[in-house]
Amino acid sequence: MRSYERMMELILQVAMEDERVRAVGMNGSRANPNTNQDIFMDYDIVYLVTDLESFIIDPDWINVFGERIIMQKPDESVLYPSQPRNRFAYLMLFTDGNRIDLTLIPAEDKLRYCREDSLTVILLDKDDAMPGLAAPSDRHYWVKQPSAEMYDDCCNEFWWVTTYVAKGLWRNEMIYAQDHMDICRKMLLKMLEWEVGMKHGYSISLGKCGKHLQRYAGEDIYQKLLHTYSDGNVPSVWEALSLMIDLFRSTSRKVAAGHKFSYPNEEDRRVTQYLMHVRLLPSDTR
Repeated sequence: MRSYERMMELILQVAMEDERVRAVGMNGSRANPNTNQDIFMDYDIVYLVTDLESFIIDPDWINVFGERIIMQKPDESVLYPSQPRNRFAYLMLFTDGNRIDLTLIPAEDKLRYCREDSLTVILLDKDDAMPGLAAPSDRHYWVKQPSAEMYDDCCNEFWWVTTYVAKGLWRNEMIYAQDHMDICRKMLLKMLEWEVGMKHGYSISLGKCGKHLQRYAGEDIYQKLLHTYSDGNVPSVWEALSLMIDLFRSTSRKVAAGHKFSYPNEEDRRVTQYLMHVRLLPSDTR
């Protein structure tokens, strides 16, 4: 695997030798002073360029970065179309294991780019035209404090979707049930994020997909969360749902107490009673 030093040298060398590239920025985890670096971290690089279209017309110019295992161009995706915008990205995984997510942005959009992300470092500025930036910080990714309406919506979505899980399990429609379990888990993760954020004054980031939750929520909570992921067996999914409900209930009440919100006790009681009824309902009931 090419070293960090070699990769950065290559990224800057390509930019220096191409007159169309006027500046280079870096975002993401490698710009985050609060993140431990490891070999799987992407290089989230931005080239601020003139004549963006010329790069897109002749894509072979990216071969200089190395032999690729696979590449994705999200701005050309039909399956997952991106929002129209005046930029173009190449996501590249190389045979040595390194990965560069390279985005081309018109140089005239430099101010907008610099305002988008607090984790931005300018690596090269050929024209001395880039604005001065504060030291990189993950403040844009801190857990946001919920409003009472957001809290209510999260609770309502969780309890509403649990009924879909129950229906799928009674019908033995496992894919349907698991799909709705994932929705419930997203609400649980949101509530866990709020609890951790509350404890840290909402000045903390849990990382992409809540990857740092284990560190901040504690091992006991983390293990309970892991046990909400079950296999394709109906009884084990019921157990996972029961555990998810217990964890959601306890976490939601803590968040409610900390913000003076109202936890929906009556909704909880009625839905829990309904779920117990469905769980015991014979499969041949008509």
